[in-house]
Order: sequence, then C-alpha cells, then structure tokens
Amino acid sequence: MKSFTKYTTATLLTLGLLTGCGRDFLSESPTDQVTDENFYKTTTDAIQATTAIYSELGKGGQYNQALWSLGDIGSDISYTGGGGGGDGIEQQQLDNFNIPATNPIVSRLWGGCYIGIGRANIVLQKVPAMSIDPAIQKRSIGEAQFLRAKYYFDLVRAYGDVPLLTTPPTTPEEVNVARSPAADVYALIVKDLTDAIDNLPISYSGDDLGRATKWAATGLLAKVYLTQGNMAGAAQRAREVIASSGKSLWANYGDNFKVANEYGREALFEVGYISGRNEYTFDGLGFVGNEFFGPRGQGIVPQGGYGFNIPENDFVAGYEPGDLRRDVTIWEPGDEYPDGRTQPATLPGSPNGYGCKKWFVGKVNTNVWDSELNIPVLRLAEIYLIQAEAEGPTASGLEAINKVRRRAFGEDINTPGSHDLRAGLSADEFKRAVWRERKYELAFENDRWFDSKRTGELLTAPQYLRKGVKPFNVVLPIPQSELDVNSGLTQNPGY
Repeated sequence: MKSFTKYTTATLLTLGLLTGCGRDFLSESPTDQVTDENFYKTTTDAIQATTAIYSELGKGGQYNQALWSLGDIGSDISYTGGGGGGDGIEQQQLDNFNIPATNPIVSRLWGGCYIGIGRANIVLQKVPAMSIDPAIQKRSIGEAQFLRAKYYFDLVRAYGDVPLLTTPPTTPEEVNVARSPAADVYALIVKDLTDAIDNLPISYSGDDLGRATKWAATGLLAKVYLTQGNMAGAAQRAREVIASSGKSLWANYGDNFKVANEYGREALFEVGYISGRNEYTFDGLGFVGNEFFGPRGQGIVPQGGYGFNIPENDFVAGYEPGDLRRDVTIWEPGDEYPDGRTQPATLPGSPNGYGCKKWFVGKVNTNVWDSELNIPVLRLAEIYLIQAEAEGPTASGLEAINKVRRRAFGEDINTPGSHDLRAGLSADEFKRAVWRERKYELAFENDRWFDSKRTGELLTAPQYLRKGVKPFNVVLPIPQSELDVNSGLTQNPGY
C-alpha cells in the first residue's frame, strides 16, 4: 500500500521550470542518459512523470513543514513551542505575525508549490500527445489537473495574486512573469478540477492507492467554491461526494489518524509517508511530526521530542465537556505515556503542559523523523462541514454538522443525539457554529490559518489581536529570493 509513495522524480529530465523551483526538479542520476526527447514514450513514462508531481506534497514546502507551520502555528490554535530562543525562529515569526520576506518557510511554500506546478505543466503538455494506454493517459491528465489545482489553491490563499503558468517556460523571459490577479488563478483552479472530475477514476487498488480520484477532485472543488463564497456550488459538490463516493465516517474519530487505517473509509485524499530510511530532513519520505510535535525531552519518540506546535490555552479551554476529540488531539498533564509514565505538569517549551498528540506514532523504530503516518488533505467529515456551511441551517445542513458532532461525543452518527444543534438558529449563529466545529474537527490538520482568513476571524478574533496581527497579514510576503531574480514580481503591501 505504501509503494506508490516510493516513486520520486524517477529518470525525468526536463526543461527549466519557474524561478525558484527548477533548481531541484531533478535529483536522480545519471542525467546524461535521459532526455526530454527520449522520455515520454511509454505508459510507464507517463506514470512516472505523473507520480513525480505528487512528491512535493510530502516535502518541506508542503505537509512536512510549511503547511503545519503556517496553518497551525500561524493560527490561534497553537504557538511555536520548541526550545525557545532561536529554535524555530521561522515558526515564531509566523506565530507573532512579524514575517519578513526572507522567512524560509514563506520561501519553501512558494517553491514547493511551483515545483509541483512545473511538473504538472510538463505532464499536461506531453502526455496528451503520447501513444499509450488510453485509460492511463486519461488518468494521468486528470491527476496533473488535480495536483496543479491543489498547488495553485495553496498559493493563491497564501500570497494572493501569483504568477500563473500553464505551460513549461522555454526561455528566461518566460520565467520572469508578473503576478496574475487572484480571480484568474481561481478560474484556472476551477477549470482544472472540473476537468479532473471527468478524467479521474472513482477509486484505485493495490499500489495505486493514494492517487487522486474523481471524488478527491470533487471534494477539493467544493472547498474551493466555499473559499470563493460560491455557496451553491460548494453545497452541490459536497452533496455529490457524500451521496456517491462510497466514503463514510469512522465511528471513532481517532481512527482517522492510525497507520493501519490509511487510505481508509473516510479519506478522500492523503499525503503518503513511509518510514525506516533514517532521514533527518524535511524532504525525506517520512513525516516529521512524530518527532517535532512529541513532548519535548520525554523520550517517547526516538530523539526525545522537540515540542513544537503547542496547543494554546484558549483553544484547549474551548473544548466542550465530553468532546472525545480532545484526547486524540492533545497531550496534557497526567496523560499516560506508552511506557507507563505520566506527563508532567510542565514541559520544556510548553509552560501550559500541552502538546500536539494527533500525529504521535511513538518509537516504531530507531529512526529520527521518518514517521509513516499519512496526513489527510481531505476527509469526509470536512465535506459534511462544507455542506453545512454552504447550505445554512436547513434540515440537511443541520444533519450534516450533527453527524460530525455525534461522533465527537461518542454517539451514533445516524441517530439524533444530545449534542445536536437544533433548528431555530439564525443564519449567522449557524455559520459561526460551523466555523467552530471546523476548528475542533480539523485541528492540527494544516488549515486553521486559511480558515481564519476566509471567515474574517484573522483580523477580529481576540486571540489573533493579542498576537499583533495586522491587516496586511491576510497574505504572506512574496519571498525575497524570488523578488531578487524575477523583475516581474511585486511585493505585497506592508512587507
């Protein structure tokens, strides 16, 4: 099941990509035996080229550093933690909304997205003209469309207007492009996902588990529509996924975050990881969260734990009594460790004694960072919450959020429960209830900063105001490294 994840850039050799991303597009050798002319001939070539688009998802420019640093630490649910001082300074800058254009995470997110986009553009240029298995050809085009949309969605939400490239550049002049309006970027995202829905299969098996499906594209389109404020489109696409994808909620919330359940009943799309390579890098094939988020110095992960991504007091206090998600999500004083010890009242780097527990695997081997636990990009629970927010307090909107709430409190998902939201809420009350539910259902799943920006809470919630958030922080700075080499770029105001 994990072998799909092992593919990298294979033997691809391509033209340069965009500024800031062509430098590490190809790391495989030998580079003198594979060329753009003799590749893209066989079905296997198409599969390898398409698989290479996925590889950036698992690296530091996406889920292995940038997205949890921005989406979690840069939000109101957690603060940096770590060892203090200069430890994690790049996360501290995001946490305190004092973000220079030289911040490494800002640069990694930009670069990682454009590496993926560059690879997708090559597939979309080359694969349609190949004489190969028609089913693989169609699927590969759909995967490239889905992934290009996903990378552009992260870019436009994080930076606003961004350069819009849809074909591989062939000259230096084509690299130095200006930023396109966000509306144009969203138009491409919607088109790519709409086309991908028609091109992708409904499911996979065996070694292909983890590739994008029709339902992953449909679910992501629902989320894009929600972000744009297209509530009718969001509701329609969410209902399609719920009715036809064959996915269902786990009865137990914690089952979403177990290695044994990867690509399971609730997963629409996940980033796959493997372990056992002893890789001490954000760009390895394993996820760093087990070590980075492990309680600092407690010895329950291979290197003792670094204690980053600490749940904030206000967030912890906001759990409703009886919410079972709390124990899955948070380490807190008195919790029992796997070796029988209990967590102390305070931890190094965490004066409140809390820690991020959701991605804990433990000492599965002697390696450092390479946890094999997958990271969800889209789960069915989020689709229910998209439906609820998009529909408002209708009967079906209420039922959608209540299914998520029933599970949170250990009740039968399909039976009205004691924690259901009731009819009679105003549209605004219901909307805010859905926002709150997203905060706790999707906690530490890399999305809170994006949600806070979308809902307006980033500039109004007391938790953010205490951190010193400023109006221009609704977008990140354009990386200084890109401004230095691309004369067509301009900086976001305020930076």
